[in-house]
Formats: sequence, structure tokens, C-alpha cells
Amino acid sequence: MMAIVLTATEGSIIATAMPTIVADLGGFHLFSWAFAAFLLTQAVSIPIYGRLADLYGRKPVFFAGTSLFLAASLLCGLASGMASFVIFRALQGIGAGAIQPVATTIVGDIYTPAERARVQGYLSGVFGIAAIFGPPLGAFLVEHVGWPFVFWINLPIGVASFAMLSLFLPERHQVQQRRIDYTGSVLLTLGTGALMLVLLEAQRLGGATICVLAIGGAGALIALAVNEKRTAEPIFPATLWRNRVIALGNLGGFTNGALIMAVSGYLPTYVQGAMGGSVLAAGLVMGASSISWAFASFVAGRLMVRTSYRLVAVIGGLALVVGSLLLILLDPGRSLAWAAFGSFVIGIGMGFCNTAFVVSIQASVGRAERGVATSSYMFMRIVGQSVGAAVFGAVLNFGLYRYAPEAGDLVNRLLDPGLRHSLGRAELAHLASAIASSLHPVYVIAGLSAVVTLLLAYAMPAALSPTRSPRPSD
Repeated sequence: MMAIVLTATEGSIIATAMPTIVADLGGFHLFSWAFAAFLLTQAVSIPIYGRLADLYGRKPVFFAGTSLFLAASLLCGLASGMASFVIFRALQGIGAGAIQPVATTIVGDIYTPAERARVQGYLSGVFGIAAIFGPPLGAFLVEHVGWPFVFWINLPIGVASFAMLSLFLPERHQVQQRRIDYTGSVLLTLGTGALMLVLLEAQRLGGATICVLAIGGAGALIALAVNEKRTAEPIFPATLWRNRVIALGNLGGFTNGALIMAVSGYLPTYVQGAMGGSVLAAGLVMGASSISWAFASFVAGRLMVRTSYRLVAVIGGLALVVGSLLLILLDPGRSLAWAAFGSFVIGIGMGFCNTAFVVSIQASVGRAERGVATSSYMFMRIVGQSVGAAVFGAVLNFGLYRYAPEAGDLVNRLLDPGLRHSLGRAELAHLASAIASSLHPVYVIAGLSAVVTLLLAYAMPAALSPTRSPRPSD
């Protein structure tokens, strides 16, 4: 639970602080890469950590990843420019790949499926509760201390999680002689990274460069598919994907991941840039989803035991659709309460869906595969966030280029509360309208992701629940 606090506060604090960080370091065109670099490296490292946790035990893998995460957090706060900041975020993502998957796997190890539904609700609830304090804490640190402290606050939390797991988690694990699919990880990084670069920087790259990156990225992903069929220990075990529950849960994690980025990555920008809200206002809007996420996780854990995985996931999918519709109808003239309510409803959907997907996946495998199965869901959710960051960033950049090609550094000034007053009324209105128009398609795409999540939830087996597991827990 302490480890989940570490990752939860990291995401929510930084989402609130990013407009100020960009205004200070410059380089608004790299805004999306601050999220994408972290998510891409986190996604690629998750399957490796999951397999390592199955082979060498949970504790050593967790300690190694968390150590890297904390070192990179220190470096992020020391960044002198946006380029170095993005590099340090990538290192931070490599470390973060161990934290939430391994912590969630530990819960799967020490509880039965029926108990797991309740405890997973607590775990997701802690994620939400931590995120409640993240946005206002991030706003406070940015306004009164300095944005580097949104990263440095990770250090005491990380030390506490180290100490608690060292003292209270006894573990005896027999090391197995098996291979790790490092080739697949490299190919995945190259392929996904090249395609994301095309999405994010299409306006700045020449046609020839775009073609080379697109062809190279596609070639790397094709080579990955071939490698996965030949390797003895693939990064994506085909047996997992042949399990209906795992396949549906993983696909749901992907669509939910994209939807998360529409809220956590771009709603603060909408509130500050289009609606003229403060950093604190953006934090409160973000906090609305955290509050409902925590509450929904508790409710979902209890409801799941009495009903089924599918019913809980469907309820979550419906909430995601409604919340996305509210954000689609958002415009600068509406109140902050409208944006907060849309965020609140989406948080309900996330709490129900995340709990249902994770518990059902862990109940579908034994202990020897639980690490890689849990990591497969986390991986797909992070890949969804990465793709969402890339697509939504491309949409935002294209929109700004279309609606305000002359804006340039004016956008940085618009997002900085201290510099915003230096812009004239006409400039403010024009830039606010450009940001609102550029972000509207983002929420339309998020709405489509919500619909797909609902369909995936409905396709889950109707009879399964924590008390009617597809296989016994071990």
C-alpha cells in the first residue's frame, strides 16, 4: 500500500505542476514527451520486472526498481532544461515499472480470490486517496516552495516503503533457471518509440524522416512478433492472451489507460489555459476523480464478491461513457464545477473497472504466473497511456498550429499565472479559444475509448466472481 502511494502521488502531483514546469523550462512542444517518455519506458520495463519477480522473488525486484525511480526523481528536480527533464523522466519510468506491478502481485500472493476482491479495493482506494492529496499538494509546492519538490517528495515516501517491506514481508523464493526476453524489450522500445515520435513531432519532421521512422517502427514491431513466436520465454506469453478473462482485461486496461491521459494529462491544461483557472483550481478538478476513484474501488471490491466481475466492470464502463460525454460538452464558458463533475464520474468508472480487471486476471492464473499476468495488465494500461499521450499530444499540437500558428512562446506565458497578466485581453481570448478548440477532439477520442471499454466489460464471462474463480488460488 505504501508503494502504491509512491506511484499515485507521483502521477497526480506532476500532472498539476506540468504547466508551471513547462513555463519555467520552456519547450512547450516537448510537453507531451514529459508524459510519453515516462510512460513508454515504464511500459517496456513492466513485463521484464514481472518475469523477474516470478523468477527471483518480489522483494529484490521491487527494491532495484524503486532505487532507480528515486534517483531519477532527484535528477528531475535538478533539470535545467526541458530536454534533460524528459531524459530524467524516461529514467524515472524505467524504475517505476517495478513499483505498482510488484506491489499488486504481492497482494495477489497473500490473499485468496474472495479476500483479494476486498483488499484490491483497498489498494485501489489507497491509490485514489493518495491522488486526492496529490493535486493540492502539487499546487502548494509549486506556488510556495518550487516545482522541483514535486519530485523530491518521492524520497521520504520511497524510504518508508523500503523499510516497511524489509521488515514485514518475509519471502522465501527458489531461483529458477529461465531466460528473460531482452530482445523483445529492445524491439518493443524501438518500435513504439519511433511511432510515438512520428505522432508527436509530425509537424516538425520532414516527409523523409517521417517515412523512415514509420517504416523502422513498423519493422521493429514485426520483428517483435516474430521474436515472440521463437523465444522460449517471450515477453508476451501467448498462453496468457488465449485466456479470455486476461485478454479482455488487458484490452480494457489499454483503453482505460488512454482515457486516463485525457484527464490527468490534459484537463489541467484546459482548466488553466482555456478557462483561466489557477494551479489550485486545476488541482481540485483533478482531485475530484481521485476522490471518486477511491470510493468506487471500495464499493467495487464488496459488490464483486456478491455479484460478478462483469457486472462491476459494466458499471464502470457506463460511468466512463457518461464522464467522457461531460468533458466533450465542456467549453471555456462553463464553470469549473462542470469540469470537476466530469472528472468525478470518470473516477467512478476507473475505480470499478480497474478493480474488476485486476482481480479477475489474478484469479485466472497460479502463483508461478501471477507476476507476469499482473504485469501484462499494467503493461497494457501504461501502453494505453503512452499511446494516449502521443495521440492527444499530436492532436493538441496540430490544433494549436491550426488555430494559433503565431502563438509560439505565448502559450508558455498563458499557462504561467505570474506571466498571464502580461497578455492583452484579445490575446488571452484568442489563445484560450485555440486551446479549447485543440483539446475538444481529445475528449471525443476519450469518449470512443470509454465505449470500447464498456463493450469489453460486457464481453467478460457472466458467471465468474471471486467466489467462482476459473481456477483455484495457490
